[in-house]
Amino acid sequence: MAPRRDVRRYARQAMVVPRTVRARAAIVTARLAAEYPGTAEELCALRHENAFQLLVATILSAQTTDVRVNLVTPTLFAAFPDAVSLARADPERLEELIRSTGFFRAKAKSLIGMSQALVERFGGEVPSAMEDLVTLPGVGRKTANVVLSVAFGKPGFAVDTHVGRLSRRLGLTTSSDPDVVERDVDALVPPGEQGTLSLRLILHGRAVCTARTVRCGTCVLADVCPSAFLPA
Repeated sequence: MAPRRDVRRYARQAMVVPRTVRARAAIVTARLAAEYPGTAEELCALRHENAFQLLVATILSAQTTDVRVNLVTPTLFAAFPDAVSLARADPERLEELIRSTGFFRAKAKSLIGMSQALVERFGGEVPSAMEDLVTLPGVGRKTANVVLSVAFGKPGFAVDTHVGRLSRRLGLTTSSDPDVVERDVDALVPPGEQGTLSLRLILHGRAVCTARTVRCGTCVLADVCPSAFLPA
């Protein structure tokens, strides 16, 4: 999704330089909401119909693209539509279905283990609490936060490489530890904005502030970003 507005509009309107990190975070949150409107469900690039499918897709998304995952999941979900069926999956068949996502053996092991845990401990349903989600095989805080914010509409600031990079460039954190980045940004952003902000940072990191190229001249955050016009 490409940004919709020209940075010059914000440059003309910019009246006050934010004096605190919290003030900067508020501006970042508001401007990205205008650039990439929608709910967490609408902004999520992983195609899914329920919390279980989202959980599976998010596990598969590690070290690959959402586009690649979306190519794999229709066949995967047709074969294994729920936790009960995936818990009983033949590992070799599952590996073949997800092979193109990379690290397919480890992912297959995580998916089967996760599904077995759902069946054994949660009646086959995806839990809606962080403390429960992170006990599932293959599920860390990033994956759990995606599920919480997108599937359940709860606060959840998921930190991937895009989110971590932009959070540091914007001066919202100085850490490269995803857990610390999550904690730092959570302290600056209202709970109801955390999930959508994470997804918008991902979109902005793909479209404008990439790892290799920073397009500060067209970035709506340039006038409040302490890293603007510096090398990537």
